[in-house]
This record gives sequence, C-alpha cells and structure tokens, in this order.
Amino acid sequence: MRVTSEFWVAAYTRRCFAEGAFAGVRRKGATEAGAIFIVIDRLDNTFDFYGPAPQSFFEDEKPLDREFELLLEQATREDIEAKLTREERMDPDFWVVEIEDKEARSFLTLPKEKGPHDLFPGL
Repeated sequence: MRVTSEFWVAAYTRRCFAEGAFAGVRRKGATEAGAIFIVIDRLDNTFDFYGPAPQSFFEDEKPLDREFELLLEQATREDIEAKLTREERMDPDFWVVEIEDKEARSFLTLPKEKGPHDLFPGL
C-alpha cells in the first residue's frame, strides 16, 4: 500500500534534515495523492528539478515507493518556475519541496535506466 503524499513529504523532509540538508515545503498539494515535485537548490544559483517518473518507466506494476525522474539539471530559478506554472495549469493539486544542498543530493528513488541488456536480453 502506498503512503499518502502528505506522509511521504513529511518523511522525506525528515530524511533530508538527517542527512545534513535543509528541506522546506513550498507548496502543499492534495493530501492523499497529489503529485510531488522536488527542487534542489545547489546554492550556486543553479537548481535541479525532479518530478514523478512516468508510468512507462515501470515494467509491470507501480513500485511501492514513489519514483522520480530528473526533469531539469543545473537550471535557473526562472526555468523551474516556468515548469511549475505549466504544471499548475494542468493539475493544481501538486506539492513542491525545496532542498538546499551544496552536493545537490536528492535522496530520491530514481528508476533504473534501461540499457541495451534490458532491451535485448540476449546481449
């Protein structure tokens, strides 16, 4: 059973603090199942932006934990805000968590990228 967005965000922010990074909830979305976006402030005026991994990343069924994909890397604040504005037009019930970390650690579960051995098992 998948945990609610609210519970996941609370646990995620605690993990970030435990690892020595600052975490803050910038926007609260739907409590039960709102999409979650993560902004990593690298503290050098660049940002990484993560969003929910699309269904096509999963082979048979959704994993129990939430999985994310890197949408923008070392982007400007303006790039991040433009993405969030577009998302708000499509679905206003999303969460935004912002992390400050010089090492740009995300502490997220990212899906394994498929390589040639996954696409062609006989290789």
